[in-house]
Amino acid sequence: MEYRRAKVAGGTYFFTVVTEKRQKILCLPKNVSLLREAFGYVMQKHPFIIDAVVILPDHLHCIWTLPENDHDFSTRWRLIKSYFSRKCETISPENISISRKKKKQRAIWQYRF
Repeated sequence: MEYRRAKVAGGTYFFTVVTEKRQKILCLPKNVSLLREAFGYVMQKHPFIIDAVVILPDHLHCIWTLPENDHDFSTRWRLIKSYFSRKCETISPENISISRKKKKQRAIWQYRF
C-alpha cells in the first residue's frame, strides 16, 4: 500500500497516533506528563503550533499548524515518539517482538500516524 501525504508549508494537519496493540498506556498520569515533555522538547528545536490535542488511553489525535516554509511533520513525530519511547517505563522488555528487538525498538507506538 502506498501512502500519500499532502505536504504544504505552513499547513494545518490532523494526526492520529496509536499505541502498539492498542495498549492503554496513555491513561497513566506519568505517561501523559512524559508525552507533554516530549512535545515541549521537540517544539524547542522544531517549532509548531498545537491547535488541538485529545489524549485517549490507547491513541491520541492532534491538529498542528507548521511554520511558514516548513512541511516536515514526519521528523517532529519521529522525535516525539522516540523521546517518549526512550523514557517510558511502562512497557516491559518481555512484550517486545523479535523483529523490534533486532531493530532495537520498543513496542510503544504503531508505525506511521
